Amino acid sequence: MSTNPTPQSTNPVYPIIWQEDTVLLIDQTQLPEKYTTVAITNSQEMAQAIKTMVVRGAPAIGVAAAYGMYLGAREIQTTDRDSFLNQLEEIAQQLRQTRPTAVNLFWAIARMLETARETSGSVEQLQVSLLATAQAIQAEDLETCQTIGDRGLAVLPSHPQQLSVLTHCNTGALATVGYGTALGVIRSAWREGRLNRVYADETRPRLQGAKLTSWECVQEGIPVTVITDNMAAHCMKQGLIDAVVVGADRITANGDTANKIGTYSLAIAAAAHKIPFFVAAPLSTIDFKLATGCEIPIEERHPSEIYQVGATRLCPEGVEFYNPAFDVTPAELITAIITEKGAVAPGELVDLSNK
Repeated sequence: MSTNPTPQSTNPVYPIIWQEDTVLLIDQTQLPEKYTTVAITNSQEMAQAIKTMVVRGAPAIGVAAAYGMYLGAREIQTTDRDSFLNQLEEIAQQLRQTRPTAVNLFWAIARMLETARETSGSVEQLQVSLLATAQAIQAEDLETCQTIGDRGLAVLPSHPQQLSVLTHCNTGALATVGYGTALGVIRSAWREGRLNRVYADETRPRLQGAKLTSWECVQEGIPVTVITDNMAAHCMKQGLIDAVVVGADRITANGDTANKIGTYSLAIAAAAHKIPFFVAAPLSTIDFKLATGCEIPIEERHPSEIYQVGATRLCPEGVEFYNPAFDVTPAELITAIITEKGAVAPGELVDLSNK
C-alpha cells in the first residue's frame, strides 16, 4: 500500500479509481486536513483499507471489496479451475471479516464469486471476467446513486419552497463512488433550487459528518452547518429542520434500518417533532434474508475512538467503554425508504423488489 498526495481539485469526487492495474482510494482518515490517495495493489491491502476506514460507506465498501476480489484473483498461481475457485473463496472470507454490518460488502463478494463460477474457460478468462464485473459494479453504483437522488425529490416536503435538511454521518460521493445516497438526494435538491441548507451532525465518534459531509458540501458550494449530535432535537424544536435524510448499511425485509450510531435517536427526535425521516439506499443494501433488525450483526470498534482524539486522551484511565458503530432504527419511525426504483413505506419493500 502506497500513499501519494493529490491536489485538492475534487469536484466531482471519485473516491475509488481503477488506474493501471491499481485501485486508488481517497484516504478518508486524512480528510479534511489533507487530500491523499492510497494505492491498493492486492487483496490484503484492500482488506486493511476497508477495516481501517480508509474507504467507508456501505456502497463504497462493496465496490472496494469487488476490486479486492479481483486483486486477489490475479495473484492466484494455478491453472486448475477448482483450485482457483477454492483460493478465491479464501480471499472472499478475508474480505467478509473486515466490516460485518454493511451488507453491500457481502453482496459484492457474492456477485464476484458467482461471476467466477459461471464463467467458462481458463483461469485467465475468469480473472478477466472478475475485473469486468468489479468495473460494472462501480459503474452501476454511480448510476444508481444519481437515480436515488432524483427519486428522492418526489418525496421531499414541498413546503417550504427551499428546505433545510438534516443528515447524519457521510452518505455522499465518498461513501459511494461519486454522487451519494442521502447526500445524493440533497445534491439533487440543491441542483433543482429546492435546498436552503444542510445541517450535518458531526457524528461521533469518527466525526464523519464534521469531516466528510461538510467537506463535500464545501467542494460544491452547498450551504452547510455542522452541529453536534446532541443538538439535533433542539434544532428541530427551533424550526430549523424540514426533513431528515440518512443512509443505511443494512435494511431488513420489514424496513428496520441499521445505520451509523446515533441514527435511531435522530429518528425518535424527528418523530416527536413531526418531521419526515427518510432513508436513502440502493436495493443492494436491503437484506431480504433477515426479517427484522434484531438479526443484524452490529460491529463494535476499538474504544480508542471514544477516549482519545488524535494523541489527546479525553477520559481518565480505568474507565470502561462501549463503542457500537451502528444502531437499528425501527421501521415505524421511517417515513419512506428511497431506492433507485422509487420511494416506498418500509412495509412495501418486498413489493419494490419485484418491480
